[in-house]
Amino acid sequence: MLKKKLTFLLIPDSDGVSRQFSVRVALVAAVCVVVLSMATATFFFSAKYFSDRVSQQELTRLATENEVLAQKYELLRWNVAELEDRYRIMIEKEVTIRTAFDLPEISSEERQLGIGGPIPEAISDLSTVERIAYESESEVDRLLKMSQFELEKYSEVENQLNNIKDRLDHTPSIWPTQGWMASAYGMREDPFTGYRTMHRGIDIANHRGTPIVAPANGRVKSTSNNGNMGKVLVIDHGYGFQTRYGHLDEIKVKRGQQVTRGDVVALMGASGRSTGPHLHYEVIRNGKFYNPMKYILNEM
Repeated sequence: MLKKKLTFLLIPDSDGVSRQFSVRVALVAAVCVVVLSMATATFFFSAKYFSDRVSQQELTRLATENEVLAQKYELLRWNVAELEDRYRIMIEKEVTIRTAFDLPEISSEERQLGIGGPIPEAISDLSTVERIAYESESEVDRLLKMSQFELEKYSEVENQLNNIKDRLDHTPSIWPTQGWMASAYGMREDPFTGYRTMHRGIDIANHRGTPIVAPANGRVKSTSNNGNMGKVLVIDHGYGFQTRYGHLDEIKVKRGQQVTRGDVVALMGASGRSTGPHLHYEVIRNGKFYNPMKYILNEM
């Protein structure tokens, strides 16, 4: 087969001379093989060239993205560090508040919430960007858990401070009226009998009609006319506190009425057994009488 020949006839224009030549089949086959091989090689190397070009562009793009991600994660780490500083400031303020108001402290071990532990060995196989991402994610997760814990503790402090504030609001702490001290708390000679007796309050003298105010928030427990003490008002402040006012000229509140520190509740008088207009003022806590001066913090 390969020894056979192929005959080709070339016919020119009408003026030309026809030509005929023969070529062995083997030669034609060899030429075809060479051309096909060259085409295949050309296609292969072209494909590889373009593939390499595309791969290089992809690598360049990925390298650029990695660099950008690395910068962003580095910025994130700085932000996380700043958040941690602010978190420490929050803890310091909480500790200061707890100390100032004698609230239970929280140990540093409890604040850590058991977060931590060894770094996984697999992290060593990560790229720089992957490692930074892993560390940043772990730090953010830790801060989120600790900040949630801190918010819960701040809520506890807030509730306790509200309780303290409510107790302070209901604790007698100001002068109930203006005037001058006529008689102190303690043993004294009774101005009518001359005998030494226990004076369970203080007497503040001034003109008839001088306003008398509530020294703390509370509720009017009773109003009455009590003979020796004349017109009497009792305010229940809660938390075991009561205050009593005697020798009043007029009572401005009614039983069961809520009053706030500074509200006018009565006017000074000389009702009952009295040598002149004044207020007899008592502070009672859990049924026991205390020196009212211990519960007056402001100046008259």
